[in-house]
Parts: sequence; C-alpha cells; structure tokens
Amino acid sequence: MKAPKYFICILLSVVPFLTIGQKNNAVIIKNLDVIQTSTPGVSNFWLEMGVNTYGYPMLMPVIVIKGSSSGSTLGLTAGIHGNELNGIPIIHELLENIDFKKLKGTIIAIPGLNVFSIQVDERRFIDEEDLNRNFPGKKNGNRSQQYVSKINELILPSFDFMIDMHTASFGRINTMYARADLKNDTLKLLAKLQQPDIILNSIGASTANGAVSSPRTMRAEAVLKGIPCITVEYGNPQVFQKELTERGLKGIMNTLNALEMYGNNKHKELVDKATYCKKSYWIYMNEGGFLEVPVELNQRIQKGDKIGIVKDAFGNILNEYLAPEDGIVIGKSTNPSNMSGGRIIHLGIMY
Repeated sequence: MKAPKYFICILLSVVPFLTIGQKNNAVIIKNLDVIQTSTPGVSNFWLEMGVNTYGYPMLMPVIVIKGSSSGSTLGLTAGIHGNELNGIPIIHELLENIDFKKLKGTIIAIPGLNVFSIQVDERRFIDEEDLNRNFPGKKNGNRSQQYVSKINELILPSFDFMIDMHTASFGRINTMYARADLKNDTLKLLAKLQQPDIILNSIGASTANGAVSSPRTMRAEAVLKGIPCITVEYGNPQVFQKELTERGLKGIMNTLNALEMYGNNKHKELVDKATYCKKSYWIYMNEGGFLEVPVELNQRIQKGDKIGIVKDAFGNILNEYLAPEDGIVIGKSTNPSNMSGGRIIHLGIMY
C-alpha cells in the first residue's frame, strides 16, 4: 500500500532537528531576533513554525546575508505555494554572486515558506488551505491560520522592503510579470527594477465597503504594515527555469542598487520594456471538453481573435472562444482536459 503524501511529509519532519541543523550548519531559532547580533556574512537558520504530530518543531529555512555596514533589510520570500519553485534558485544564485563585504544592510531570504507542501509536490497546505489567502492568520486558529500567524508575526516585521516570489500553478504557465499598486511610486519603482515582461496594476487586497477585508494575501498584509512589497511571477510551476533565474537575479541586484544597499548605480536609468496593464482577468470555459489555446505568452491580441478551441471526445468542435477586448496574454492554460469552468487565458488590459 502506497503511503499518503502528507504521511510521508510527517515522517520527513520527524528526523531529530538537532541532526538537521548540524548537517546544514544552521542554528535552530524561535524568532529572528538573533539577526540583530549576528556577525557580517551568510548565516543559515531553521525557524520553528509550530510542532508536528511527534512533538518535533516544523522548521523553515532562513538565509541571512548581513552586510559589513548598516542599511535597509530586503526580504525575499519564495514558495508560499508548494508548487511555485522558481524563486528558490534565484535566492541560491544570489548567494553565489553577492559579496557581503559590499552589502549595506541585510537580506533575509526564505527559500520555501510552505515547508510541508514543497516536500510533497502540493500547492496548498496540509489542510488544503491556500496560505496566501489566509493573512493575518490566527494564533488560536486552525492549522493554516496558526502557520500564517507565525509568518505574519515572526517574519514580515523584519523587512523594510519585500519581494514575494511566485509562479503559475499546476496546469498553467505565466510570463514573468509583477503585481504592484502603480499609484504608489515606491512600489512602481520596485516592479520596474525587476525588468518583467508585464507590470500589472494590483493593490493586492480585496475590499468590502471601503475597508480592507480579511483574509488577505501576504503582499497586502505587508503593505498594511508599511512594508513596500511587490509580487513577481517567475514563469511556470514545479520547475527551475534558467532564463528566469538569471532575470530574477538581475532584478534583485537592480533593487539592491536602487536601495543603496549594493553598488553605486542608484541613478542609472533602466530601459523599461514592460507592458503596463491597468487590470487583468481570466477567461473561463462554459462547457467541458479538450482545450486548445492557440495564443502565446506575451502575445498582444485584438478583440475577436481566437483564444480557445474546445472539442469533445470525438474531435467535434464544441466552442471557439474569442478575445472579448484588446489585451495581452499574461498566462494561459496548458491542461487540455477540462470540465466547465476551466481556465483559458489570463488577459491583461493595457493602459
């Protein structure tokens, strides 16, 4: 009998945590206060995020790059969804390329917020909740709420600026695009510095009757705390993409320069080739069937262009979908098999 994925995950986390820490030269900590007294250089930590069934801590990897002089703290978070991995090699590449002696301030990088789901190739947390839709969490709530509460209280307050690193989910692919509230000059600059294909205006928080609603995304929570934060979508799920690793690293180095944390290129003008979108939305299927999507990522389309073809099991065309307005393809479905409500394309509407 095959063991369930989450049972395997629990077994993985049963390994005595002191042994884990020794193997990775990492210190196990309960909060990030230790960063204040750590010496310049690169330090690895395991942050306790609760206790598993067998009484051992659930451990999250935290990498701290501390500069030789004081400055801002940039937070890099990857993998709040367990199948969104492209941010991890970007963090690893940063480690290989940065000289902490030239760094002013601190970089706190987390190569895997969702420690359970990354191990078992799942998107959502162990209770099938989306961690990124559960902020600010609850100290005495369910499993996801308590986990999110720890991210909210132990991690976010340590950042002065933040880049939240995502990808598309299963069955979809994305361009490299950034989400930011473009009315905020700081957030607009942070998005531009990443040199994405598309910059999408997005406040990051749903509202109800003029008030910010709860639960909300991690980006929205960070902004509410006064931490300038953008989301960057780096391509596709469950893969490492070398091109996007390289682009992601350049974007982070641009950010460090602009924040006067590294280098001396603050005033260097970047060539901005991004397409700016005022809004976006997904277009969904009305019937079930086998889907073909005859458009490409970053393709500009006009109203009436064919964006989807749905066939039945016998090859008969059930429907052809046309673009409802002019726009650009931010993301698209790669899963041919769909029931009614399946996604076709993520359409960005340009200014």
